[in-house]
Amino acid sequence: MTEPLCPTVTVVEVGPRDGLQNEAVPVPTATKIRFVEALTNAGLRWVEATSFVNPKAVPQMADAADVMRGIRRATGVRYPVLVPNERGYDRAREAGVDAVALFAAATEAFANANLGTSVEGAMDRFAAVAVRARADGAWLRGYVSVAFHCPYSGAVSPEAVRPIVDRLLGMGCAEISLADTTGRATPEAVSRLLAALADQVPVGTLALHLHDTSGTALDNVDVGLAAGVRVFDSAAGGLGGCPFAPGAPGNLATESLVAHLEAKGFRTGVDPARLGAATAIVMPLVRPGSAQ
Repeated sequence: MTEPLCPTVTVVEVGPRDGLQNEAVPVPTATKIRFVEALTNAGLRWVEATSFVNPKAVPQMADAADVMRGIRRATGVRYPVLVPNERGYDRAREAGVDAVALFAAATEAFANANLGTSVEGAMDRFAAVAVRARADGAWLRGYVSVAFHCPYSGAVSPEAVRPIVDRLLGMGCAEISLADTTGRATPEAVSRLLAALADQVPVGTLALHLHDTSGTALDNVDVGLAAGVRVFDSAAGGLGGCPFAPGAPGNLATESLVAHLEAKGFRTGVDPARLGAATAIVMPLVRPGSAQ
């Protein structure tokens, strides 16, 4: 079956969460709210707004509840938040959250650094959250961190990723985002992982979360597109990275992703001018001297 002449690709904007979480300069709550609303105004239908993690571990996200309560939520827009455990889920629900992201890890070393537990221990936490989320009618997304390369363990095999994907789908996650946390994924590695998942995991449930640390993000997008992936994560202005993955700055910039997709004939629904205006809200704060 052929696709329509202008197929649609969904861009999941992670700037307010993954983009800001690693920034040393505190961003005021009111500015974060403006940022989220401006991204929505630019046409982004999925905006990862914040995370309900331990504020001592990620101080930039300490105002998660205030951000979620302050956002004017647009019809048809999903605002997922990161929830690491039941305590975080309680806080998220109190703030009116109805879309939750669970972050698993493909290696024991990264699970310990990022979540303070083993891969299995993290899965037990997520399973408890997933049961409650399903009962509450909340939408669930799963992430597999270090799906291609781990800063502590090196290259990650598809065989290590596959059971994590299966477990997250089994918990009720509607979508699994495969994360190039360190920005070390090559097109060959992306192709291998997608091929290894293809026999059992519908490509329509997969997304790619790409960092541009090594300058290969758009090449990896093309591999994903060729395999049928139609959901990609990115951050406005290329902000962010993982505070628990040394040497992993620089998410794929939403501006670059949108331009790349549109040039290839895919529709994103994102207005570049309004996207630029949204980025300009936070960029001068976290990157003093940047263009406004």
